[in-house]
Amino acid sequence: MKNTRAALAATFAFSLTALATGAHADASPTHTPQEKCFGVALAGKNDCAAGAGTSCAATSKVDYQGNAFVLVDKGTCTHIKTPKGYGSLKATS
Repeated sequence: MKNTRAALAATFAFSLTALATGAHADASPTHTPQEKCFGVALAGKNDCAAGAGTSCAATSKVDYQGNAFVLVDKGTCTHIKTPKGYGSLKATS
């Protein structure tokens, strides 16, 4: 009975350690750096504070509006091709 209790206690301690380690790993996921990419958002799909006429998220009026942005993975913006050209790191008219 004494060995059974010791085995159960060891198993319980191991389980708690595994749970704590797993919870910690999930609490701090890897974050990919983001950047604003202008001229690639569809109408109403922009992110916040996109410029004149777009006070916040989902307020752009037309597809690929030059002063509306979305956040994309850093380094990918200028490779995004739209019918109006490529994404821009700066607002366009």
